[in-house]
Amino acid sequence: MPVDPEAAITITAYDWVPDFAQGQVRDLRVRWALEETGQNYAVRYLSQGQQKEAAHRALQPFGQVPTYEEGDLALFESGAIVWHIAERFPGLRPTEPAGQSLSLEWLFAALNTLEPPIMDRAQMTIFEVAEPWARPRLPRIDERINERLQEASDRLGTAEWFGASFCAGDLMMVSVLRIIEGEGLVEAFPNLADYVARATGRPAFQQALSDQIAGFTGNPPPGFDEWMAELKRKQGELA
Repeated sequence: MPVDPEAAITITAYDWVPDFAQGQVRDLRVRWALEETGQNYAVRYLSQGQQKEAAHRALQPFGQVPTYEEGDLALFESGAIVWHIAERFPGLRPTEPAGQSLSLEWLFAALNTLEPPIMDRAQMTIFEVAEPWARPRLPRIDERINERLQEASDRLGTAEWFGASFCAGDLMMVSVLRIIEGEGLVEAFPNLADYVARATGRPAFQQALSDQIAGFTGNPPPGFDEWMAELKRKQGELA
């Protein structure tokens, strides 16, 4: 559904990020959850730098996005927000207690077990690519990612979802797996690749992604073009 500026729920997002980050910023996880549960929401867009200012840090002490506001409630951290949405509105949480616990289990697995090595890889290939330790660390990071992917693949097996039906845990698992989609890592496990494709084919995801991309109307900060040119040069050396 279209983003509603008069909605009772407000989230924060960036008005600009580099091309490689578009479709990956964590407000997408919250948008997806809101779409799956049929909720209208408004977006307060931040230009680069505003996330570090006092007004935003009052909502998000670490100066990041997303945040979630509804009445007197203000939340940060995408996992906490997605779980709140699942508890608050029907559509992402099983009705039986055991299914609810299983959904929460996979949400934590995505954030605590899969995402750390995946984000280590992003650090080495993007943000620390110029550092002398980047190239030596990458093979071991990929080994750890492959180990986790194998374990997730073994558990998923031939099932459609990690629970009995698509739930908050699957939303978060897919959100994390998408970070390395196209790198040949997820693709090495056909059931995980199919799992990601099945989830991202859902209309709620497609709407959330479209809305996030449409919101990138701002301008890069000074010096970005030079930084990007240097990043591409260093990435070429790492390849």
